[in-house]
Amino acid sequence: MDERERTAGRRGPSRRAVLAAGLTLPLAGCQEPGRQDAMRIMVPTPPGGGFDHTARTLASVIEEIGAVSDVTVFNLAGSTGTAALARLVYERGAADLLLQMGLGLVANTHVDTAADSVTEATPVARLIEEPEVLLVPDDSDYASIGDLVAAWRADPGGIRIGGGSTPAGPDHLVTMLLAEELGIDPAAVVYHSYDGGGPMQAALMGHALDFAAAGRSEQRAAIDSGQLRVLAVTGAEADPELDAPTLLEAGIDLEFMNWRGLLAPPGLDEDDLAWLLALVERVHASPEWEARLARHRWTDAYLAGEEFAVFLAQEDERTGRTLERIGLADG
Repeated sequence: MDERERTAGRRGPSRRAVLAAGLTLPLAGCQEPGRQDAMRIMVPTPPGGGFDHTARTLASVIEEIGAVSDVTVFNLAGSTGTAALARLVYERGAADLLLQMGLGLVANTHVDTAADSVTEATPVARLIEEPEVLLVPDDSDYASIGDLVAAWRADPGGIRIGGGSTPAGPDHLVTMLLAEELGIDPAAVVYHSYDGGGPMQAALMGHALDFAAAGRSEQRAAIDSGQLRVLAVTGAEADPELDAPTLLEAGIDLEFMNWRGLLAPPGLDEDDLAWLLALVERVHASPEWEARLARHRWTDAYLAGEEFAVFLAQEDERTGRTLERIGLADG
């Protein structure tokens, strides 16, 4: 499986530079080193999407386990998510702020006029991952992924495709990688970007789209109720609760996983960073978080601290290379 099967990234800093990020600028301590009695989790997209859902789930668990008594989630949309990244970098040394982020934000720093890279922030943790699903309305003429592929190859510009992410976001990126794998010019793909999964779902059910890409958890209710059908799953393994193959099982050499994690501002004091890492470890180890993973059908993909820093730098570099290859970013 080659580079197309995963996502990609611009040249990042050295491993040493990434690991050293955020270990300067002291901040006044609370009753114990680094401890925060109130926290803010910033979401780089409007309410209702995957980032927002993850952030609010995380906030509720933090409060339930008594780690922080007051957690505020707020949305700062704009510039395809990079406005929130700029805000994070601006609040240098602020140990009470986390940014809910993931693959979509990494990608958007390569296609937007972003002044900051994700590797400039302090890596805290990767939390979850999930595959995308390819969806059609329940009454669609496409009975299988093979039917859809045949129609798309026959008329690349005639198939209307949508997603709840901006260009280069996970829904869009997996669509372009799928087109590339099928021998369809990505420039010919007609992709409609919606402001989150809700508007995309309405368009798909209203037959304004022929198919859509989305995270399963985001469209869980419509899938479970039978309003939407899953034609294929982009992960390496089939979902036992879905009557749909993986792309690999359907003979399409593509595997794609979306992920979500947390960044903190640069310039954190060592005590503050240590406390944040202990916080996410406590959340990850809690039965409350385990229950949320099961409820939302998320896959645990926990990486914290230095391991996440290395992953983030590699992901940033891979994502940039992939976007350049398929014509979504300049070299």
